[in-house]
Parts: sequence; structure tokens; C-alpha cells
Amino acid sequence: MESTLVRIRSLTKTFGEGATRVEAVRGLDLDLERGEIILVMGPSGSGKTTFLSMLGGLLRVSGGEIRIDGTDIAALGERELPPFRARAFGFIFQDFNLVSALSARENVEVALNIAGERGSRARERARSLLESMGLAERLEFPIEKLSGGEKQRVAIARAIANRPVLILADEPTANLDSHHGAETMRLLRELAKEEGTTVVIVSHDERLREVADRVLWLEDGQFKALQALVRDPVCGMLIDPAEAGAPSIEQNGTTLLFCSRGCRDEFLAESTPLGYSRAITDKEAVR
Repeated sequence: MESTLVRIRSLTKTFGEGATRVEAVRGLDLDLERGEIILVMGPSGSGKTTFLSMLGGLLRVSGGEIRIDGTDIAALGERELPPFRARAFGFIFQDFNLVSALSARENVEVALNIAGERGSRARERARSLLESMGLAERLEFPIEKLSGGEKQRVAIARAIANRPVLILADEPTANLDSHHGAETMRLLRELAKEEGTTVVIVSHDERLREVADRVLWLEDGQFKALQALVRDPVCGMLIDPAEAGAPSIEQNGTTLLFCSRGCRDEFLAESTPLGYSRAITDKEAVR
């Protein structure tokens, strides 16, 4: 199986004509790997939502191609696109987009029904997913009786119900407090790691940098900068290499960065013989 899941080439989207013509997205090229979490950031009006909508097949492209697992979704017909979208994509929205008339279980089950899975198998899959997210006591609760964090967990369960290869999340933490936002980040990270699902997040939330493998800056319809973050080898938190003051060590010609001195000391204690960590600390440019 090829490691690259998504290939985007010369992607453009134009709205209007003549004096009202707006190039919302201009010639984007991007490859996304399986199991990778990508965070797309940028100012309002930069083209983030337009980009996400085209990637998910919700908005037709003006030019270029988007290949998902080898299929160019820009070339799919009106009858071919919806079933492909139901199988390949999972969507997580800022305002959850849950059906208020249905229970938590039924919201997840409906997504399975749309993709063709019905009856007891769909009910069991919905139940299992919600229980794994700590919602065993909320299965039959109406949506309006759930908290914001619970609604977001239902939305995530619905998004992954059909085992999609690609999850698209639009401001998934915007309506959540810091605790529930952190829980959402943890769930997305686990999803990518355990299921091998690629996750693309569009957000202004700086906290999401902690779960992302890459951060892309989109402005005026183009990627202005591509920032690769470094993951702490102990706790897994991502660190900006340009940020001054991060604890680090030099090991075999490679600089390892850590989110804190605690993680650095734990790494040294576990990876060096007894008594040697002090020598490294003193001699190998540890900050």
C-alpha cells in the first residue's frame, strides 16, 4: 500500500467573473501521508474553508486535481461523488451538525446507514464507538441534553463510523472549553495513530499545534510557509524548532528537542547507562 494517501496538484478555485472575480485558492500542491495529522492555519478569508470543502468533495474545483487513494475526486460525476464521499471521508464540524431529533446512537447509526451498513451491525458499531468514547450512559440521550464535549465526541464517532481514510475537521475545538478541547485533540491523535487515518484540520486554535505532524499557513489562497514541528521523543508533544529555550541534547550528531526538562531528564535516564546521563548533561550542549 502506498504511503501517500492524498495528492493535490495545481488546485485552484475561482468565484465570480470580471470585476468580481476572486481567486480563493491558487495553484496548491500538497501530498498527505497515511496516518498524518495536518493543521491548516491562516487569517480569515485566506481560503482555508474553501480548500477543505474541495478536499472533501463538497465544492467543485476550478482547476487542478485531488487524488484520494488514487481516485481523482475532481473528475467524479454527480452520481459517483456522494457514495465515494460516504466511504472515504469523515467530517467534523465547528457546530457539530448533529440531528437534534435523534439520540446520540442514532446520529452515528445514520452515517452508517448512508454508507450502506444497516440493522444490527450498524447499531453495534454505533454503540461500540460511543462506549469507547466514554458515552455508554448517553447512548439514548437526545442531542440537546448533551454537553458541548459530549456532542463533539458523538460527532467524532459519527465521522469515523465508516472507517474513512480521511477525516476533515473544520474548527473542531471552536465551541469547546480548554478541557473539552484537549479531549478532542487527544481523540484525533489516537484516531490517526491507531486507525492509520489521515486527519486534516482547519483552525485558528493554537492548541491544535500539539497534535499536528505538520502546520501549513494558508494566506491569499496559497501556502506561504510550511512548518515542520519536532515531536518530543518522551511525551509526544510537538515543539517549534524556532522557539528559543526548548530543552535539548545532542546525540550522535542529531539535536533532540523536549517540551520540558522533565522529559529530557527522563529520556536521559532511560537511554543511557547509570551515571552517564550526568556526563551528557554537562558536556553535550544541553539547554
